[in-house]
Amino acid sequence: MTVAIRPAQPSDSALIFALVCELADYENLQGEVDATPEEIAAALFAREPRLFCALAEWDGEPAGFAVWFLNYSTFRGRHGLYVEDLFVRPAYRGKGIGKALMRHLAQRCVEDKLARFEWAVLDWNAPSIAFYKAIGAQVMSEWKLCRLSGAALSGFARTGAAS
Repeated sequence: MTVAIRPAQPSDSALIFALVCELADYENLQGEVDATPEEIAAALFAREPRLFCALAEWDGEPAGFAVWFLNYSTFRGRHGLYVEDLFVRPAYRGKGIGKALMRHLAQRCVEDKLARFEWAVLDWNAPSIAFYKAIGAQVMSEWKLCRLSGAALSGFARTGAAS
């Protein structure tokens, strides 16, 4: 039994969308998914994509994925890699698949001389937090993720004030 990590292909679009939905179910965020398989495919497989996906397979079966993009550190003067989604299907957990995905991305950072490798984790997700600490990640509690979306985003864009 082995894990293989490979870049996603256009033929994987339905699988990637299914994994996004499974992740949303796991995080109790089903209502937040309004993307379509076509929108995700268009972002991943554009002529000059800004979003990337690595798929993990366990003995040829789809077991998980990581979706990532480049960000930029003005302090470091270089791009970094930001993981938007990392998910391993429950039946495949405990087999080193999440670690293999993270290592694959870390290797890419080193090869491409990227400044940072970052991601967010929900504060209630103790198993993931423990995993990230086990691979040497610093959980940065002093930084808080901020977000404008939906009506708040539209209102602020329109008036410059909170709605």
